[in-house]
Amino acid sequence: MKKLILSLIAAISLGTLSAQTVTNSGDGKYTLKVGKVTMVVDASKGGKVISYKYEDKEVLSQTKAANSFGSTFWTSPQSEWNWPPVPEYDTKPFNAEVKGDKLVLTGDKSGRFGYRVRKEFTTDSKDKAIVITYTIINESGETRKVAPWEISRVPNGGLIFFDAKEATPANNMVGLPFEYKLNAAWYTMDEQNANRKINADGKGWLAFCDNGLLFVKKFPDLKPSEPAPAEAEIQIYVNTGKTFVEIEEQGAYTTLKPGEELGWTVRWYLEPTDLPAEPSKNLLKKALSIVK
Repeated sequence: MKKLILSLIAAISLGTLSAQTVTNSGDGKYTLKVGKVTMVVDASKGGKVISYKYEDKEVLSQTKAANSFGSTFWTSPQSEWNWPPVPEYDTKPFNAEVKGDKLVLTGDKSGRFGYRVRKEFTTDSKDKAIVITYTIINESGETRKVAPWEISRVPNGGLIFFDAKEATPANNMVGLPFEYKLNAAWYTMDEQNANRKINADGKGWLAFCDNGLLFVKKFPDLKPSEPAPAEAEIQIYVNTGKTFVEIEEQGAYTTLKPGEELGWTVRWYLEPTDLPAEPSKNLLKKALSIVK
């Protein structure tokens, strides 16, 4: 009987280990896994997502230049801080804790703006998603308005699409050659010797297809009046030349009193596809089936 009990305990322990979704990979890196999808987060480098793979196929930009790789988080509007990004949100180390099946990263308070950023990563095996909740905490001592903003960098190649009727030039840059058909906006990546950016009012999702992968992000849909000034629910930035492209989404511009928090959740999906990276009814149908 004693041996049987010990065997059962061992089996339960092994089952718990096999179900673990967050692991410490060392050097400040943490890995989350759902099905055949893995995400690597680097707490030592601004809490950035530095890798997002289906099996061995990577979807995020892996270039080494600053502000050209992985996925990061900023506060909006950009006009408040201009450039470069605020280091407490973007480059400084975050404190990391694994709480059960959740990775919690907490950044330093910005001395300039008084915000602290927290990032929580977990998995949803039923939905085949990695779920990221960003929280902006107002520790400034004064009432402020702010919006959340996720910036994910992908290689310049393939197709970006989302539900919108138009995309307008942003940040005094030229626009992008979008096609509008099948009730969606489609951008087949191209190359120019210029930085380009657009704003668009989407419907709570944004997709990127390339190299046999479909990457979809789902987030709260905004009314046209809800983003921060000169910002938008969806933004696409294309760096000069054939380098990297940013697929971005923002949350609502919100008033925070001292001590108040603003939480905002984005769900990431990554699936293989045999569909070509070109506008099609089937590709749109697949993306919509993911975010339904």
